[in-house]
Amino acid sequence: MPYRYKMRSLSRACLVFRNSCAEKNNTHFTVGIPGRKFSTSGAVNMRFVQFIGKNGGPQHLGVQLVQGGDIIAVSAVDSRIPNSLKKFLEGGEDLLKKAKSEEELDLLTMVERIVAEGRSVIPEADVKFLAPVTRMDKLLCVGLNYSGHCREQGISPPESPVIFNKFASTINGPRDNIMLPPLEDKVDWEAELAIVIGKKCKALNNDEGEDCIFGYTVAQDITARDWQKSKRNGGQFLLAKAMDTFCPLGPAVVTKEAVCDINNLPVKTWVNGNLKQDGNTKELIYKPQEIVAYISQFMTLLPGDVILTGTPAGVGYTRKPPEYLQRGDVLETEIEGLGRLRNKVL
Repeated sequence: MPYRYKMRSLSRACLVFRNSCAEKNNTHFTVGIPGRKFSTSGAVNMRFVQFIGKNGGPQHLGVQLVQGGDIIAVSAVDSRIPNSLKKFLEGGEDLLKKAKSEEELDLLTMVERIVAEGRSVIPEADVKFLAPVTRMDKLLCVGLNYSGHCREQGISPPESPVIFNKFASTINGPRDNIMLPPLEDKVDWEAELAIVIGKKCKALNNDEGEDCIFGYTVAQDITARDWQKSKRNGGQFLLAKAMDTFCPLGPAVVTKEAVCDINNLPVKTWVNGNLKQDGNTKELIYKPQEIVAYISQFMTLLPGDVILTGTPAGVGYTRKPPEYLQRGDVLETEIEGLGRLRNKVL
């Protein structure tokens, strides 16, 4: 029996989590700053970013209230807030232990207060975005998870999620260069929706999977096809996926509450301005909460873990003739409402 139906037969916990976008709720507040105005529904409806100054300096964790808008450097305002999203999701335990007078300090509440006050605001033009999550314990991927991608290869959809992995060392910033290995000439693009895990979880059913998702971001699963589609490395394609800079990510992690419908988002890739992938997350065979629940049957997921959910049709190697990335190309990747990557290929 396919995995999905086995999971649906498990006992269902009464966990209901509203997944609404800020425009549809009634909890907005406005932040007033000279020359600027922000509107948000609180810390749970936000875009978390990691960045440094345009000219360098320390890393900060920030909140960008709208795509392309100014950034509030929350970790610069309060030293108890970690400067990385992974530590933030872990609760910043080491730092919070120092706050002896506040034993049950809630980091999300702290961020909400800082945003409401509009403190430490930085224009986007003055920052260099880093990948929004780094040094994760696990960087997992799902293969063959879009119906169109299966069709373009002439294969049937899998009966259960196809799981493989990349490494944290492949993570690349949303504006950083993709470095082609010297002897590779068949390097391909794969635009992907990425899940960011918000808390430790294990052995979930499908209803519980949603609860462990903190938010979503944009990813590119860069792939060396000559190492994937051959007998090299004994037929294992780990090396095809795990080369340095082969996972551009970002620019923001958008909290799940800020996404109107995660199962209906356009997913697009351009190479040198030419549209190559034009898909939609409604084509996902296994939905995000199902993926999280499935993986949790085998391993414990931890805060900051990232799961790439698959790519739609339009990859290079299925084209006639096949197309691959070349040095000097500009690769752009966008998921509506989440963000856009722009990476030059060197």
